[in-house]
Amino acid sequence: MSTMAEFDLRVGDGAQPRPRIAALPTGRAAFIGRTLRGPVDRPTLVRSFAEFQQEFGGLWQPSTLAYAVEQFFDSGGREALVVRVANGARGATLALPSGRDARLLLRAVRPGTREFLRACVDYDNLPAGDPDSFNLTVQRVRTQGSMHVEDQEIHRALSVSPGSARNVAAILAGSALVRIAGTVPAARPDRTIDEASGLATGYVHSSADGDDGAELCDYDLIGSPQSRSGLFALGDEHYFNFLCIPPLSRERDLGSAALLVAARFCRDRRATLLLDPPAAWGSAEEAIAGVSTWEFSSDAAAMYFPRLLAYDRLRGRFERFAPCGAVAGMLARRDAQAPVWQEEAGGAEPVLRPGHKSACAVSDAERYRLWASGINVLQSVRAPTRHPLRARTLAPGGAADGRDLAQLRTTQFVLNSIERGTRWAAAADAPADAARRVEAEVREFLGDLHRAGAFADRSVEDAFFVICDARVNADGAARDRRFDLLIGLAAARIGEFRTWRIAHTADRSGVRTVTLNRLHDLRFSPEELEWADRLAHRLQSGSRA
Repeated sequence: MSTMAEFDLRVGDGAQPRPRIAALPTGRAAFIGRTLRGPVDRPTLVRSFAEFQQEFGGLWQPSTLAYAVEQFFDSGGREALVVRVANGARGATLALPSGRDARLLLRAVRPGTREFLRACVDYDNLPAGDPDSFNLTVQRVRTQGSMHVEDQEIHRALSVSPGSARNVAAILAGSALVRIAGTVPAARPDRTIDEASGLATGYVHSSADGDDGAELCDYDLIGSPQSRSGLFALGDEHYFNFLCIPPLSRERDLGSAALLVAARFCRDRRATLLLDPPAAWGSAEEAIAGVSTWEFSSDAAAMYFPRLLAYDRLRGRFERFAPCGAVAGMLARRDAQAPVWQEEAGGAEPVLRPGHKSACAVSDAERYRLWASGINVLQSVRAPTRHPLRARTLAPGGAADGRDLAQLRTTQFVLNSIERGTRWAAAADAPADAARRVEAEVREFLGDLHRAGAFADRSVEDAFFVICDARVNADGAARDRRFDLLIGLAAARIGEFRTWRIAHTADRSGVRTVTLNRLHDLRFSPEELEWADRLAHRLQSGSRA
């Protein structure tokens, strides 16, 4: 059975050259929530829980995100994109004496009680007659008083003079460690002298006045696209496949506002939102009753029930946890074994890793009823007697092409790979040549997927189509540095297609759905229009049926 990694390295049977469009990874998860330390609203990629501990402080009881990331890596995940969100948190201050009564007050950029800084001031290699200039070294250390330096900045020839090009406030505005708090004193800060030796090698340590902030709310997690905070910190340049937003706390679920915005965000980014079942669904019977009145649906979201039992290393006992992190790791582990469009090896559904258990038992009858409502069921052990069920999304019941999770993830994989692999075309100097090359590369990429089984047993004609000539690229597209590409992928019914238009400009790219009924606007040939009419007729007939 071929894996995604193997597919990326080979083409068909190896007789053809590798396509220029690279097959993107499918197992990267983005996590948004509260952490003990680390940068705020800045996505940071970690490849192990050890890296997460070093950057974000590890497990912390108020942080449901920390436990979700731990369970992601325990379950087989390999790449996590973490966004720390804070509510009213404040950075610690660091005071540098400046003469008898004044001081230069600095504040840590990263808020919280676990951000430990120290600073050193010297006048080395500065003009003897300059009373305003000084050198500043700022270090982040592992713990208060520690000699273990994690990060360091050296700022030479700073000045307290307001008109100086090296004014300390202006220079530290670009620092990753500190900012000026308050006003800059008239006198430069004193040398920091080591009290034991009397040498100018001492450090001033930050105070214990940092604050971790309050519990998050939905709107902290949503953030703002203008300030690129919260969810919107994941700009277009950050690629991910799953979005995990763990509950606000162990007792509080996400609200409807966060769910709706996150689902829309994932649809636009062609990623899958992994939702946690509400804490009130303590049994399968409660989940069946709850989902019937749960007013949320999305073809970009999936849910797994029940919550899981895992060992809490801070409390020293097993606790109930929201499962989104473990589910993301489980799916990423599955992707390392087979492409997203293939069934699990042996036809069985994936199971939780040892050490994670389902929080409640689910009978076969309950499992089918939950599945019929779009809720997937976690398994602690394989049950060969059970009939395997394909994982589903939370798409509305009438969305025939949006219910299957593997199909959704395959579509996301294809669109993301093609969108990123064709961005260069907007800057091409010869549009006609670029169109021919793009069409050839996309056809080659989709042809390789066809040979690998991504379109089941469909013929090539029924599997996909590609259009990027003058019908979708107007005469002024080259002048405006714009390039459009139309692709269609096989729908659930044979002969029908789901169609997308990929648009590239000099500064951004986008993907949007188009309908077959609008293909007449693309100046098809008579033969192609007849083909489009047949497809549209099939679609309309199927809808009436």
